[in-house]
Amino acid sequence: MKNRKFFVFALAAILLLTVILSACSGTSEGGSKTGTGEGKAAAPTKITMLVPYFSTEPPTDDNVVVVEAEKRTNTDLKITWSPVATYEEKVNVTLAGGDLPDLITVLNPFTPQVRKLVQQGAFWDLTPFFKDYPNLMKFPEETYTNTKMQDGKNYGIPRVRPTEGGGQFPYIRKDWLDKLGLPVPETLDDLYQVMKAFANNDMGGNGNTIALAGPLDFVYNVMNGTSGWFMVKDGQLVHAMLEPGTRDALVWLNKAYKEKLIPQDFPALKFITARDMMAAGKVGIFSDTVAEAWRTHQEQLKVNPKADFLPLVSLTGPFGPYNFRDTGHYGMHMIPKSVPEKKVRAILQFMDYGASDEGAELGSYGFKGIHFTEENGMKLTTEQAMKDNVSQQAFGQLFINYDKYMRAYFAGMPPEILERNKQIIDARAEISVPDPASGLYSETKVTVGPEYDKKIDDLRTKIIMGKAPIEAWDTFTDELRKDPKFQKMIQELNDSYQKRVKGQ
Repeated sequence: MKNRKFFVFALAAILLLTVILSACSGTSEGGSKTGTGEGKAAAPTKITMLVPYFSTEPPTDDNVVVVEAEKRTNTDLKITWSPVATYEEKVNVTLAGGDLPDLITVLNPFTPQVRKLVQQGAFWDLTPFFKDYPNLMKFPEETYTNTKMQDGKNYGIPRVRPTEGGGQFPYIRKDWLDKLGLPVPETLDDLYQVMKAFANNDMGGNGNTIALAGPLDFVYNVMNGTSGWFMVKDGQLVHAMLEPGTRDALVWLNKAYKEKLIPQDFPALKFITARDMMAAGKVGIFSDTVAEAWRTHQEQLKVNPKADFLPLVSLTGPFGPYNFRDTGHYGMHMIPKSVPEKKVRAILQFMDYGASDEGAELGSYGFKGIHFTEENGMKLTTEQAMKDNVSQQAFGQLFINYDKYMRAYFAGMPPEILERNKQIIDARAEISVPDPASGLYSETKVTVGPEYDKKIDDLRTKIIMGKAPIEAWDTFTDELRKDPKFQKMIQELNDSYQKRVKGQ
């Protein structure tokens, strides 16, 4: 009996010791290890990085989110933050210099410079690694497909973004429609009549209401039923600029220009300037993401509490209802081949934690009760968040998870607007059209593509402004159909597209 009691006591002691040791060697959400099997803390992994920031100032080394991220992931972060306005230039200089950090964020991974470095073996092929990181595996398949290089491999961790709610598609002054007794436009013809009503009735009240400002590419897309400059026709990739829909779009835009429904200086009008005009109540229709519509909406509410800025679900053209489908990424984080494999896995572990719900919340919102509160399922940022530089525009550029409704939400947005935006995104998902040429490779396009792009843009602008007749477009497209370099570019892109379709 005495021996049995001793056995039970000893067993309990062993179990208690096991629990203590397990706690010492536990992992945080996403599997970021914080200790060793013996309970002895492992040395932090030092990771150097080049990352863009969209906030007013970059996070400092002692930023509360940076420090907490290091603590949770057992890392020592040495981050070079660069403002997004000059980030592309910073990346180009860094890549050319050859002395690369352990992780470099590349906003456009398909530039000739990046592609060449990939071909030269300068970056890790991460394709076989991803399966070991559950949070990264939650990214949509479309995101990984659209970040593949010409050999069908992924050379970076995608900066994941939702496929719906992005792009530049119209949102409209719903309160102006209501005042005029007009329904929400469903077709381009409807939109044109609304534009005329906005301008003719001077809905802005300034004697010069502009009906439509901002990016105009959505008109070409609706007319061609595609996103971007390429479309699929009979299973083949074709250049949309050669299709009848582009000519029809030019006629539509030229008419709008002549009737002063779009800015007379639209080629030189900066995006931010046009957006500010919308926020000031001088414009009735603008093109941006679903969430960004709230940025201008809340500015107008300060002077007009009845203002209502409604993102459109779609516009119907010759190919039916259309809306833009995004690529599911905004660049990717690349790891140079000079980084040893063990450290590659440590970096992937770090980024996997950032892609967890817990890590993404830390990156964009900081600490609950200090940097944000929750109300009706929405996170509301506090003044302390601003003081501590905690936001999606700062460390949130590094730690982010996949959220279908990411582009439905903007800080300070009322719950009813958020719910409406979610419904709009769900409706768009039913009919959205992707860019079939996204990420495809053509050596000819790398060398001569920019030259053709400029010629196309220049002539489109002249025709819209009436400085060239529509017949000039017919002549130009006839020449492109006979141009061997242009046709070679299309053929190469088509070859790349066919490989993608076949899963090669």
